[in-house]
Amino acid sequence: MNTYKSEAIRNVAILGHGGSGKTTLVEAIALTKGIISRQGRVEEGNTISDYDKEEIKRTFSISTSLIPVEHDGIKINFLDCPGYFDFVGEVEEALDAAGAAIIVVNAKAGVEVGTIKAWEMCEKKKLPRMFFVTAMDDPNANFAKVVEQLTENFGTKIAPFHTPFFENEKFVGFVNVVKMGGRKFTKGSEYTECEIPDSVKDDVELCRHDLIEAIAESSEELMEKYFAEEEFTQEEIDKALHATVFDGSTVPVLAGAAINQQGTVMLLNAIKSYLPSPLNHKVIGKSAKDDSEFAANYDINKPMTAKVFKTIVDPFIGKYSMIKVCSGVLTSDAVIYNADKDTEEKLSRLYVLRGKETIEVKELNPGDIGAIGKLSNTQTGDTLSTKANPVVFPRCQYSVPYEYKKVDTKNKGDEDKFAQAMAKLCEEDKTLKMVLDKENRQTLIYGIGGQQLDIVVSKLSQRYKVEVELSKPRVPYRETIRKKVEKQGKYKKQSGGHGQYGDVHMRFEPLGDMEKSYEFAEEIVGGVVPKNFFPAVEKGLAESVLKGPLAGYPVVGLKATLFYGSYHPVDSSEMAFKQAARLAFKAAFTDPKENCNPCLLEPIVSMKVLVPDKFTGDIMGDLNKRRGRVLGMNPVAGGKQEIMADVPLAELYGYSTDLRSMTGGIGDYSYTIDRYEQAPADVQAKVVEEAAKYMTEDEED
Repeated sequence: MNTYKSEAIRNVAILGHGGSGKTTLVEAIALTKGIISRQGRVEEGNTISDYDKEEIKRTFSISTSLIPVEHDGIKINFLDCPGYFDFVGEVEEALDAAGAAIIVVNAKAGVEVGTIKAWEMCEKKKLPRMFFVTAMDDPNANFAKVVEQLTENFGTKIAPFHTPFFENEKFVGFVNVVKMGGRKFTKGSEYTECEIPDSVKDDVELCRHDLIEAIAESSEELMEKYFAEEEFTQEEIDKALHATVFDGSTVPVLAGAAINQQGTVMLLNAIKSYLPSPLNHKVIGKSAKDDSEFAANYDINKPMTAKVFKTIVDPFIGKYSMIKVCSGVLTSDAVIYNADKDTEEKLSRLYVLRGKETIEVKELNPGDIGAIGKLSNTQTGDTLSTKANPVVFPRCQYSVPYEYKKVDTKNKGDEDKFAQAMAKLCEEDKTLKMVLDKENRQTLIYGIGGQQLDIVVSKLSQRYKVEVELSKPRVPYRETIRKKVEKQGKYKKQSGGHGQYGDVHMRFEPLGDMEKSYEFAEEIVGGVVPKNFFPAVEKGLAESVLKGPLAGYPVVGLKATLFYGSYHPVDSSEMAFKQAARLAFKAAFTDPKENCNPCLLEPIVSMKVLVPDKFTGDIMGDLNKRRGRVLGMNPVAGGKQEIMADVPLAELYGYSTDLRSMTGGIGDYSYTIDRYEQAPADVQAKVVEEAAKYMTEDEED
């Protein structure tokens, strides 16, 4: 593959709703440019983008694939992104490397939730974008309706550059509204120029009028010319559109049928003409030496810097760090320095990836995307530079995973193997997280949604030969007391020779501070318990509060006072007094005659749910069913509401799936554990009953 200067590079993310035709479009472009000789199909599992076994099995994209294409003197790095919401992390890191986006819309389905989410992500990143309306060959395709929906959702920025036309109800071509000429397809992506058909002249004139108005608004000079009813030259039109697409005030809409390669050449031409090169973007980092600003800005004359935006870990071919060069030139024999990890490595090879294919290259210029194999200490988000000029760039901000499940290995002895495999999967997918919950003796995996976690299970099995099962996790409850009691704990054991003797009288009462586990005090008078045994008593208490007698959860908000006791000059020991304290603690909780009235505390989360106005009633009703308390609503731009509520954590299991079901996938939520509150009696009874089996397992262990 040729080496391209920065001005001849375009980095373009392909976005859209799941199943809208993104991968099919990239496949059609690859066929058009002769990269492949036969167009693959997602259903057949033979596309260059979807090469992972899971993607082939499930017939949808899971990871972002890089497909570089050479066209008319430029190189376009297509980043084919997943459309399903569980894999939003893949989209976020692709947009971190992209300079523009193509949002694919299915002509039959129209604007879908994924279309709206793609737009919102581009808005957040301030990326110029285009719409490509595909599947125009479908009998139910309706381009005019799609444009209407786009305008409804995204405003007057929408500008159709194409108007499709049909013969015998068959999609055969389109009118280029910018150049006011007909284009009729001959074979695949090839076309000939033709007259504008009478059937679409009215539509074309309407689109042209709107386009000219938008162009007139781009400058005072053109506005004056417009009011004077003077015609714009083609050069003025092209220049104005170039500027307005760059700044996002115009969003072109193109049409085609990817399955037949129709419209691919026009899309490539539009990308070259209207979408920016890396030189139109800025990238600012900081010097690792003195914290000063380093404006890389894809300047070839500055020291080499590159950002690792994605990691691919394959059990057979190893690890690839996908990088975007931010300044200078990266050569295949360079010595690179990772300022994040303070490590230096010498490269032996530099690659450009095309799906799973690796193409070796000698160098990459600023703004280009490539890959480096087997960097042992480098991870996604790290910055590569030179040791003489160490630089660190800001890291990509990923969506926070809230969906979680308990995970167990099916075969004993697979724990280490599982941990190593999960480390690799988490390195690939930054929205995946593994947490070891020692308190509840469980391992948890967090993700964006249930589908993502199911795929993790499948990958563990297929790639790493580790069989696991997912289940509902234990909620991190707490135990506390509501009443003051005094209890004796006596530990006495005689087994020949020295025996064991410890006797304590302790007062247990609410501390009033749920942030602290316990507070220990002593009120011993007359040396009935020697001072040297006080630490042993506290140690017995400290061990006891780790697992409360009620349901095996940690105890909080407890004040324990040692006020009386007795000892034996020979048989008393630290171990005996520790055991005596544990017996007193247990009696305080479990004595059937008089106990401290223990209760269960449940975690309450402070939650925010972001949904369009029309869903607020359904969401609030659902939160009430989950024992939640709605605290209020805040209006958010784009006709949305942010609902704030306090909800028990136990009621949020599977909420990601339920929210998508209620809102058609458009709803979003976040939460943080805010405090603990006393659980209702029915909840406590159920938790205590369920906990009995875990406590039995613990005793067996």
